[in-house]
Amino acid sequence: MIDLRFDRVSKRYLIPHEAEDRSSPHPWMRKLRSLWRAPKEFWAVREVSFEVKRGEALGIIGHNGAGKSTILKLLASITTPSAGEITINGRAAALIEVGSGFHPELTGRENVYLNGSILGMSRSEIGRKLESIIDFAEIREFIDIPVKRYSSGMYVRLGFAIVAHLEPEILLLDEVLAVGDLGFQKKCLDRVSALRRAGRTIIFISHDLNAVEALCDRVLLMQRGEIIADGPPGEVIGQYKALATKGITSPFPGVGPVREWRDLDAPGDPVVRLRRVRVCDADGATVSAVDIRHPVGIEITYEVLEGGHVLVPNVHFFNEARLHLFVVMDLDPEWQGRPKSAGRYVSTAWIPGNFLAEGGVIVDTGIATLAPYEAHGYEKDVVTVQVFDPMRADSARGDYTGPLPGVVRPLVRWNTSVSCDGSST
Repeated sequence: MIDLRFDRVSKRYLIPHEAEDRSSPHPWMRKLRSLWRAPKEFWAVREVSFEVKRGEALGIIGHNGAGKSTILKLLASITTPSAGEITINGRAAALIEVGSGFHPELTGRENVYLNGSILGMSRSEIGRKLESIIDFAEIREFIDIPVKRYSSGMYVRLGFAIVAHLEPEILLLDEVLAVGDLGFQKKCLDRVSALRRAGRTIIFISHDLNAVEALCDRVLLMQRGEIIADGPPGEVIGQYKALATKGITSPFPGVGPVREWRDLDAPGDPVVRLRRVRVCDADGATVSAVDIRHPVGIEITYEVLEGGHVLVPNVHFFNEARLHLFVVMDLDPEWQGRPKSAGRYVSTAWIPGNFLAEGGVIVDTGIATLAPYEAHGYEKDVVTVQVFDPMRADSARGDYTGPLPGVVRPLVRWNTSVSCDGSST
């Protein structure tokens, strides 16, 4: 039996023009012309069709803005389609934002009744399940204080505990398993898995590919409001990972992978001047993006105009938040402490694979002498490179596909010993 059916469903939003027409000198005419201009159309979902069988767990994945949450809102009747038909056979319950419907002045116990009622539970049903909900949320000692005094973790645990005790035929979930700490997340996943085994139909939207693969029978991949893949979890997740390497854009407009100077305005002084800086891969090609597992080089070409100085090229790395990540200096034994004669030099700083975190990196470069210190040239925001993670198990993330915090992501060596009979191995 089919529990859910999308038949050529589209959702259109109209976006008004923010800027007024300033071609007329009269303010009221400008305002009128602005009102006459037709708003822009944005299709969050376009011509989407799919079916979900009873008892099936369907995952929906895709980049931000792909249309995933719009589909869930359409299923939950939070919004209506602009075109097409949606068929739902059975009682559906949606959890799109954990804790939505909580009143901050009410206690946790009172909010269980309030939120449970909003989600479609009767008062008697809530009363029967109250103790189990409290135990699941692990907040018994705080259940009778206002939720405005709860920590964020307590808040979301209580919200999910209520939903975990619903008994709908169809459960709609949007990024709700990433709540609380790791232990509670596992409890949430186990609960949803139990509902799945009990024959409930589940629609699950998440960026946590591990959870999607573990929970779902089938996965849809969305892009720009359309379904571009529909099939087994492993196959579709693989296609999604491949998209990570395509269409990468720099977060630093106007800065590219190479910068050159050919005139007297080149950074430097009478001793030395920068001529070119570029990002390169291990084969020597100029690149704007690099696989997180592979080394990346920052190549500096400079011209020494006055010989006899011990010149040290240096490279400063910053992330998208302009946090200064680290600086590296040329410590090549062949040139360390050795004066350079006049001429053109090319020095390359190699950053190993599995060191930088994914995201945009922007580089400053300079050349200095160290004893005493003197900066002969320094240029900010010279080149940029985008580090992408292909989501393979041989990177520092291993088999984990969820978000990984941090400004670097080293792949380090581990040792593990085990003692089963009192001896160490």
